[in-house]
Amino acid sequence: MAEQGSALEKKYWLALILYAGLAVLSWFTLDARIAIGGRLVELRLVPLVIIGGLALRTMVAMKAEKIRHEGEEGSKPQSLEG
Repeated sequence: MAEQGSALEKKYWLALILYAGLAVLSWFTLDARIAIGGRLVELRLVPLVIIGGLALRTMVAMKAEKIRHEGEEGSKPQSLEG
């Protein structure tokens, strides 16, 4: 079970690094302004908000998995020592 947690944690950090890379790329490649609600908004902010939401969702999912894993360890029966 520890191997699965380790593999999941590697995927988690890889996902966060890829989100950061994607955010940096979108920041430097998008340069325009669009009208949203009567205001001019830089186009580069839109993908940053979306990528930030995906990163937050990934972080919450990882935290939930850690909590589930801790709950499984706590529910295992203790060996009877007498």
